[in-house]
Amino acid sequence: MAKFAYPCGDPPAPGETKEVAPGVLWVRMPLPFALRWINLWLLEDGDGWTVVDTGVATDETREHWRRIFASPALRGKPVTHVLCTHMHPDHVGLAGWIVAQFGCPLWMSRLEYVVCRMLVADTGREAPEDGVRFYRAAGWDEAALATYRRRFGGFGRMVAPLPESYRRLSAGDDILIGGRRWQVLGGNGHSPEHLCLWCPELNLFISGDQILPRISSNVSVHPTEPDADPLTEWLDSCARLQREMPAGVLVLPAHNEPFIGAHARLQELADGHEASLNRLEAYLREAPRRVVDLFAVLFPRAVGSDLLMFATGEALAHLNCLIGRGRARRRTTPEGVWLYDAA
Repeated sequence: MAKFAYPCGDPPAPGETKEVAPGVLWVRMPLPFALRWINLWLLEDGDGWTVVDTGVATDETREHWRRIFASPALRGKPVTHVLCTHMHPDHVGLAGWIVAQFGCPLWMSRLEYVVCRMLVADTGREAPEDGVRFYRAAGWDEAALATYRRRFGGFGRMVAPLPESYRRLSAGDDILIGGRRWQVLGGNGHSPEHLCLWCPELNLFISGDQILPRISSNVSVHPTEPDADPLTEWLDSCARLQREMPAGVLVLPAHNEPFIGAHARLQELADGHEASLNRLEAYLREAPRRVVDLFAVLFPRAVGSDLLMFATGEALAHLNCLIGRGRARRRTTPEGVWLYDAA
């Protein structure tokens, strides 16, 4: 296990800020999930502040933001930009609300903005039959499928309405914030077009969910693209980020604490997935398996109903990666269930 340095100390309390570099404030908000906290960032930008990620759309998070906006730490300066690393609700949930409060623009990548709008539009819809078939093929029973139908469309309940327009950011862009150049670096696999920010002058890397020091970001296949290979995209992103930034950069992650040790952590994440692929292939050599039969091989704890969707998506990501490498194959039973074995 690689050893990492955590130079920023204890996190700020909700509704408070902590400076981690000149003009860079750390904000921490509670989450209503098993993952209990998210880190958000404020970057001083001349006469205002750029908010990087926003938290989920809850009254509690709104109240914490109101306290921060009124706090002496912001010196009476308004929010002038909102930048979201990606479209998951803990990152984009209050983007539209903050944009409306300050009349400022939203910065996102194109795919993250469009997919977010698409998922929000599912609110109130019945679960699509494609989704039901997808999870039945993965081996879900009728009780689990009923839960999927009941929970479908919940994404939009955690996201305030997005603005009708945005400024597109893409990997390779340079932006100026507070007179400093921030390079936009891309990541794939966890979400469609995840963005990270690197400031060479400050030697800071805002990683979103692309690098986390103590947990691994979920890499999943979803019903909308059942044959996708997000794990290959994730592994390619890890290798690319190792080339694009220095090993000693201070990483400001979305979860856990800021740390130094980016290259080692990226290698650790990649090695962990490669080990999982090897275990999975060995298990498939014993007998054909359903997706739900593979959880014990991939995850250290039992998978409950609250994590069933994430576990299914991640198992499929590993299976599709093995298929893409020619190391596994899939067939469909007459009942519509997928069975996998080693190729």
